[in-house]
Amino acid sequence: LGAWCSRRSQRSGYKERVMSMSSDEQHKKREREKARALRKSRWWQQKLAEGVCHYCSATFEKRYLTMDHIVPVGRGGKSVKGNVVVCCKECNTAKAAKTPVEMLLDEIAGKTED
Repeated sequence: LGAWCSRRSQRSGYKERVMSMSSDEQHKKREREKARALRKSRWWQQKLAEGVCHYCSATFEKRYLTMDHIVPVGRGGKSVKGNVVVCCKECNTAKAAKTPVEMLLDEIAGKTED
């Protein structure tokens, strides 16, 4: 009986992991849809028209700007005004899936290596 209970708990753990993976994927899909809608909003269009990258503060034409999630969607972030910023493609690529704290830690680590 003990071995059977052990196998059963292992299977239920697997089921929970599979279910959580699918809910993560559902979250990402939902947030991508919200981001698409947000890109069409007047608020986002005004932000783009300002043309200023949130991270480097440089000015760009609209076509060189992207939407960045401050807390990445893959890390639980949401597609809401308080979590998205306009940024240049270079900064967005450099940020990748990092949080602002991780970016600061990387910057500090880079300065100490010099």
